[in-house]
Amino acid sequence: MSATPTSSAVTRPLGPGAIAVIFVLCISWAFNQIAVKLALPEIPPMLQATLRSAGALPVLLLIARVRGVKMFERDGTLGPGLIAGTMFGVEFVLIYGGLLLTSASRAVVFLYTAPFFVALGSYRFLGERLGAMQWSGLALSFAGVALAIGVPQANVDRTVLLGDLMVVGGGLLWGATTVVAKGTRLRFAPPEKALAYQVAMSIPILGAAALLAGERLHQVPSPFVTGLMAYQSIWVVGATFTIWFALIKAYSASKLSAFTFITPLFGVVASYFILHDALTLAFGLAAVLVIVGLFLVNRPNRAVLAATDPLLNVTKT
Repeated sequence: MSATPTSSAVTRPLGPGAIAVIFVLCISWAFNQIAVKLALPEIPPMLQATLRSAGALPVLLLIARVRGVKMFERDGTLGPGLIAGTMFGVEFVLIYGGLLLTSASRAVVFLYTAPFFVALGSYRFLGERLGAMQWSGLALSFAGVALAIGVPQANVDRTVLLGDLMVVGGGLLWGATTVVAKGTRLRFAPPEKALAYQVAMSIPILGAAALLAGERLHQVPSPFVTGLMAYQSIWVVGATFTIWFALIKAYSASKLSAFTFITPLFGVVASYFILHDALTLAFGLAAVLVIVGLFLVNRPNRAVLAATDPLLNVTKT
């Protein structure tokens, strides 16, 4: 893999506007988790993911048409686009498969190992460097997520551990997809096109997984569940994922991914109001850990800034 990120993208701090957008994305993704759970009684998980991607693809094409984006122009992104799309599809196969074996709370925690993989991949392939303070921030944020969700839990057997490993695999692929999007020619493609590769490739992969799992619809989905699917397809995949890839092109991938730790915390709050889950005092401490961790991750690293040549393009193989 080769990459030529500019120094400004690597060291560019997240301003108030970018942080506000990321918060909206995290809230949206937190509600998406609840939407998936509410739709499960009528639509099985992998079939639900297939329908979500199938519904999101025409939305992306419409957005691209309105914005005048050339989706089928030859620009050297086909190869990395197919790679990112394959990882995107397999990612959700692992996540949904893991959810059948482990609990949702454990799955959320292990899925959010993705920022660690992004940080490692960014260091190896993108020339981004995190200092001890930034790594400590990532560790604090992850500890906050674990505390909020309630890890560790009792009654963990080999089946649960296998599910945990599958979800970690999903987190690894999520992180790898982010690195590919920023470290290849995909970073020069419009966000709609970069995401369309992934959504289009995920449809046959998820569809095959649903077929192998024997998933099928036993009834016509209710209007409520249809609305939940529209929320997932149109807003979450069609809109928020497009915004996410636009942010990846403009800012540090590792620092952006650190903010995704907020998503499960919002999920806990949303579950309290929608699913009536209990909130504990531990959540307050967890929130403090996440906020402090994010502050450390986004605090400028003077050593890295001093060592960065603004005219230098970094190439890794």
